[in-house]
Amino acid sequence: MKIAYLDCFSGISGDMFVGALIDLGLSFEELEQNLQSLPVDGYRLETKKEARNQILGTRFLVISEKKDQPHRNLQSVREIIAQGKFDKSVKKKSIEIFENIASVEGAVHGLPPEEVHFHEIGAVDSIIDIVGTVLGIRILGIQRLYASPFPLGSGFVKTAHGRIPVPAPATVALLKGVPVFDSGLQHEIVTPTGAALAKGLASSFGHLPSMMIENVGYGAGTHNLPDRPNLLRILVGHQQAEGQTDTVVILETNIDDTNPEWLGYLMERLFAAGALDVVFLPVQMKKTGLVSKFK
Repeated sequence: MKIAYLDCFSGISGDMFVGALIDLGLSFEELEQNLQSLPVDGYRLETKKEARNQILGTRFLVISEKKDQPHRNLQSVREIIAQGKFDKSVKKKSIEIFENIASVEGAVHGLPPEEVHFHEIGAVDSIIDIVGTVLGIRILGIQRLYASPFPLGSGFVKTAHGRIPVPAPATVALLKGVPVFDSGLQHEIVTPTGAALAKGLASSFGHLPSMMIENVGYGAGTHNLPDRPNLLRILVGHQQAEGQTDTVVILETNIDDTNPEWLGYLMERLFAAGALDVVFLPVQMKKTGLVSKFK
């Protein structure tokens, strides 16, 4: 099974997630072609290779060519995603993630989910980030996703609702049931979009699962952080099925002054008892003897 692990040592955002997938090998051209089927315009996509603390990653940018973005509600976002010309499972999961956001935003503002008007989350960049991430995981063939605990920042951030505390109320609500810890940074390093994607896509949160690593990707964040590289790391590999590993015990002993004719019989008995291999090695000591080495 092909699995991936989100190593969120600098948090997570939607653009970092897409950037990490492209860094893994997701074709930017294929991703862009699929996303252009969505009925939204006034933007262009770019990728850049950028270093954070001398670690090179991929930065994914959605550059808006319109000054003002419409404040979309949940139904309008559903209609936009439904018209995309890509797999139905991608549409379903993308809409599900937006519905989770609408649910927590509604709870924060005391509104039913259908009456929530998205501001930052409803902008074209968030739609592209969410659909692009779900689509990228599908294209790369990742069957299961795991994630590390999340470091949370502090302070305040300016939004369409004014200054709100970090982490944002929607982020905190989305991360219910997810292990988190204080990063010590006065900076927003887990965004609502990043939290919604991780919560909607990850099977579990915790330590790195047992896997054979095949590839690593780094998605670069917008800002330089004072104490860590602002990168999202994704490790991809295969998870071995239960029972595919064995433990082999090696037994060694010295046999002093033995009859060599007995060793052939001993070898037969050891193989009959289940030994994988049996080796006899002669050694020169104070007295001539044999060392028997068998597995």
